Amino acid sequence: MKSDETRSPQWKQVFQGNVFAFGLVSFFTDLSTEMIYPLLPTFFSGFVPTAAVAVYIGLMEGLAESTASLLKFYAGHLSDRLHRRKPLALIGYGISSVIRPFTAIATAGWQVVGIRLCDRVGKGIRTAPRDALLSESVTTDVRGRAFSFHRLMDHAGAVAGPLAATAFLYLMLGHAMLWQHGNSEAGPREMIALRWLFALAALPGFVATISLWRLVRERPRPARTLDVDKEDLPLQRSKLTPRFFFFLIAVTLFTLGNSSDLFLIFYAQTRFGLGLGWVINLWVLLHLSKIAFSLPGGWMADRIGRGSAIIAGWVIYAVVYIAMPFTSNFGTVCALLVFYGVYYGMTEGAERALVAEFVAVSDRGKAYGWYHGAVGLATLPASLMFGVFWANFGPKPAFFIGALLATAAMIVLAGSLAHGRNKLGPLHPDNSIS
Repeated sequence: MKSDETRSPQWKQVFQGNVFAFGLVSFFTDLSTEMIYPLLPTFFSGFVPTAAVAVYIGLMEGLAESTASLLKFYAGHLSDRLHRRKPLALIGYGISSVIRPFTAIATAGWQVVGIRLCDRVGKGIRTAPRDALLSESVTTDVRGRAFSFHRLMDHAGAVAGPLAATAFLYLMLGHAMLWQHGNSEAGPREMIALRWLFALAALPGFVATISLWRLVRERPRPARTLDVDKEDLPLQRSKLTPRFFFFLIAVTLFTLGNSSDLFLIFYAQTRFGLGLGWVINLWVLLHLSKIAFSLPGGWMADRIGRGSAIIAGWVIYAVVYIAMPFTSNFGTVCALLVFYGVYYGMTEGAERALVAEFVAVSDRGKAYGWYHGAVGLATLPASLMFGVFWANFGPKPAFFIGALLATAAMIVLAGSLAHGRNKLGPLHPDNSIS
């Protein structure tokens, strides 16, 4: 029998139950994270020469995100075996909330890298079980919108965090120092202000963990041999299909060229000599664009097909990466960051929703684990390669390689989806309800 949550009108499912609860959790988690994250390049400049900051960013993001994604693989498998998603999600969010504020007492670049790595361990534990539970909380026809709403709340927190940081740094540093031009390195006063700010980031992290504990509900899941709707039976037999693994190949290729977004901000910071206030504003602009296009992107993916939406997003990504290192105007950089947000709106919800389409309900934790694991294998070389290329050859070759790999991924994904029921048009819904 279908639950009240899954019987409700399409859009209502997106704004209630576990979807709304996880959105709230992600909002506070990203509020905490983004009080710290966009300011790490400036924080690094207090320890290491400016020329080495790009390498540290690449090493930090490569190690952190690859570790997180590989852990997602095992966490997804474990949540399938345990038949419970919430405990792993709670452990993961808790670890990150405790570890993240220790950035405030770091005194060397390697310590910042280590703290970021531990923070992402928590992300690795929580993400696949959370995504599986989220997919099981709505019907298939709104799954893209559900994931897009979750990402919207995530990006809303990513806007609130830097805005909170701006207000705090204004009180600590004053207008002139916060909005200075010509020097992107952190002095003693800036370092003290950043340490206090990073310590305060513990508060929203605590709220996020408590919200998950109190608001998210475990959903009953059928065993491996399931009594489900007839429409879902073909998916039950398919388990992890060959087309799913072709999708993973495409995602892996794209991820190899998908370096950290910090490099976009770092390019603008070094190109124009921006102070802390301008760096934060650019980060906020990027996330406002992500917010603006999250739900429209999810709606588009549900209407035109998730494969088409992903490919369109990857085209936008390639265009931004080709254009960014040739810009000499600050307004053009801002416009490209807005355009870059469209890529997120078209792909974030669509990729995760498409994973659920390829596999049986009982294997979704495993499938999300494979998905995030594939991303993890490619993330370390992606950001590290970008940072090394930047340090040795400048930003243009680094950005160009990212665009080239995105193009290769488009070709693989288009070829895979063109031969089967998940073609480049609307996907046939599985109508599964967990």
